[in-house]
Amino acid sequence: MQVKKYSGELVEFDVNRLKGSLSKSGASSDVVDEVWDAMRPMVYDGISTRDLYRLAFHLLKREADSFAARYSLKRALKDLGPAGYFFEQWVAKLFGHVHYQTLTGQLLTGNSVTHEVDVVAQKDDELLLVECKFRNTEEAKITVTTPMYFLSRVNDFQGRKFSFFGKPMEFTAGWLVTNAYMTTDSIHFAQYYGLNLLSWDYPTDSSIKRRVDNAGLYPITCLTTVTKNEKDTLLKQGCILVKDIIDDESQLDTLHCAPRKRRRILQEAIELVNHQKP
Repeated sequence: MQVKKYSGELVEFDVNRLKGSLSKSGASSDVVDEVWDAMRPMVYDGISTRDLYRLAFHLLKREADSFAARYSLKRALKDLGPAGYFFEQWVAKLFGHVHYQTLTGQLLTGNSVTHEVDVVAQKDDELLLVECKFRNTEEAKITVTTPMYFLSRVNDFQGRKFSFFGKPMEFTAGWLVTNAYMTTDSIHFAQYYGLNLLSWDYPTDSSIKRRVDNAGLYPITCLTTVTKNEKDTLLKQGCILVKDIIDDESQLDTLHCAPRKRRRILQEAIELVNHQKP
């Protein structure tokens, strides 16, 4: 049996891969088997990956909102668009979680031209130049031209000091961060020239997916108990992470939702963030 990817390409269906993605939602092996048993009669030759996702999402949500929320992480990152501004805010939160001070949307003068820098991050003797590449399609890939372009920006800042947090420093490293995938050429180029890459699945042991699951840094767009308009409202008021509403429940005041729904949102948030991986 084959499935159709977003690109239209047909590939062999791998039930073990599907079960693996289901288990990463936090569901037990018994729940994963139950979900697959319910999906099986509805899976047909040529089914799209989008329809497979919808089936799995719906069935996981019947088990627990937080399972569906965790399963939807990749799509939730895409929902930080369409322009990517909120993705930059979220990336700043990723670095902030590991004790960097961060700034976003900085206009900085290089040796030859002025650059708009997505994120600046500083900790101890490190000053990072962070470029965010947001993509709003499921299977988008960052080709080698992007790290090539980014390297030219890194080089244009060489020898220049900036005082963002009261300590004049030169940039010590460049980071290219994306919610998409990296091509092999992109990875090889970055490795050769000393650029740091962070994507959905790279590096394998510290990818975006791994970092989010390990630290509970889920974007607010993961929540399944909140509508799209409500998510937009939360994002616009600076509520970027699910953790933000756990730390400050008053973030939900602007939604004017009924007490029962409010309790359900908070329950999903807590279960999502506090889930302990086996």
